[in-house]
Amino acid sequence: MKKFSLLSVLLILTLFIAACGAKETTGDNASSKKVYKVGVDTTYPPFEYKDGNEYKGIDIDLINAIAENQDFKIELNAMDFGGIIPAMQANQLDVAIAGMSITDDRKKVVDFSTPYFEAGLTVVVKKDNSNIKSVDDLKGKNVAVKKGTTGAKFAQETASKLGINVVQFNDSPAMFQEVSNGNADALIEDYPVISYAIAQKDPGLKIVGDRLNGDQYGIAVLKGQNKDLLGKINKGLAELKKDGTYDKIVNSYLGE
Repeated sequence: MKKFSLLSVLLILTLFIAACGAKETTGDNASSKKVYKVGVDTTYPPFEYKDGNEYKGIDIDLINAIAENQDFKIELNAMDFGGIIPAMQANQLDVAIAGMSITDDRKKVVDFSTPYFEAGLTVVVKKDNSNIKSVDDLKGKNVAVKKGTTGAKFAQETASKLGINVVQFNDSPAMFQEVSNGNADALIEDYPVISYAIAQKDPGLKIVGDRLNGDQYGIAVLKGQNKDLLGKINKGLAELKKDGTYDKIVNSYLGE
């Protein structure tokens, strides 16, 4: 009887220790979620910008929400827009979310998520400029663009046709300043970005003419790699759109 009781106690202790060990393992797994390095360009409000020591913007909130929804972690890496895809090719980044337009050229080196924003390029001039009313009025003018963007690509590809001189900058604020100071006649920028800048900071600029194209933004991973991650991104994006989180994020920056 005593032997039976002793065996029972040992069995109970063994089960208790095993249960505790299983609980600790679960905790370890929970704290060891996969971490992905995400490239962002923090000179691109309202999609990405720095407020003090904190990164903010539509893209920042969106990738954080997708990560939470799909149970992985992210590490944000801020850099010039033009360096993001090369950093992915050098295996320094896993993901890019940077107001990046989905283009055929970029599709050669990256795989894009389903589109998450309708953008489009537009011509912008100094507020008191009454001579430039559309892209057709840019002949002989200096046109500022941001390096590595679809705006820069559009300007370079149509420079001869439009008769323009293209001036490139590393970031949007410098480009805006060039036009507001009168050193450049116009700039080409994504519509939501310049709309936000004009509404929030009034840089002395205005939009003229119709949108030049119908760009869509996508989240990118290196082509042929991270297919599982791309699947999670697409699934998370779909769920955020379905439950209203996506609209809440966008509307908090751009309004209804």
